Amino acid sequence: MNRYSHNPILEPIGAHAWESSLVFNAAVFAANNRVHILYRAMGTDNVSRIGLASSSDGYNIDERLPLPVFSPSNDMENQGCEDPRLSLFGDSLIMAYTAFGNHFQHQVYQIGLTSINTEDFIARRWQWGERILAFPGIHNKDAVLFPQKFDGDYVMFHRLEPDLCIARSNNLRRWYGLKYILGPREKSWDSWKVGAAGPPILVNEGWLLIYHGVSVDRVYSLGVALLDKNNPEQVLYRSEEAILTPTEDYERYGKVPNVVFSCGQIIKDDQVLIYYGAADSSLCVATFELAELLPKK
Repeated sequence: MNRYSHNPILEPIGAHAWESSLVFNAAVFAANNRVHILYRAMGTDNVSRIGLASSSDGYNIDERLPLPVFSPSNDMENQGCEDPRLSLFGDSLIMAYTAFGNHFQHQVYQIGLTSINTEDFIARRWQWGERILAFPGIHNKDAVLFPQKFDGDYVMFHRLEPDLCIARSNNLRRWYGLKYILGPREKSWDSWKVGAAGPPILVNEGWLLIYHGVSVDRVYSLGVALLDKNNPEQVLYRSEEAILTPTEDYERYGKVPNVVFSCGQIIKDDQVLIYYGAADSSLCVATFELAELLPKK
């Protein structure tokens, strides 16, 4: 594992009120020889919005838009649109995010879903589709869709604290088959709660899932699990040790100390580039050989 030597790759811009305080957790999408980064940002009003930056090599940012590309639009998310994750289905990108807002006069985190045509995304036409709440009124977050359907259904990982759970849907609206998949382990780096990172990666051995775990002393780290290729409910392997844990100053000190938190990754030349928020304050990247994330034979 190698952290990029010039981390963080994205930091707040003081002149932009909407991203002047914090820039962190990001979804990523590789297309047209570029890595497109949808990142969470917070500014003077303490509301989360989503901005866009991109890179030709995955590390150095050479495009960054001055205005957010996705912002709260209703009471259900008026406190913020947080932690986006992107999954590609044909010519459509489906984005799962955390909608933080009001539900019957109570603040609640909920799973929001929307989509955009890939051609519009690449052309920077932000024509997002309808915003759907997967589980209205339920405290739930860290949702991500598998990038393929199973028996005609979308499959989603999400977190009902403290566990990572699964659900299925044929229309993105009605979700069923809720089941437990992974939970905290005693005396481990993931002993308090767990949740998905970016979309699972299909490899020969199955589905490689990068996930975050939180220890009882509130340290956020990343680990991996391997799931059955045909049955994502079956866990074949789970890493005993974290693959990335806060050690650098930019990971240990910030808005929320001791945090590495990922919402997306890409595969490039058999390497996995994991994009992660550091201390809920900036965005970083670390590179892994794909083989080192898989269980040893």
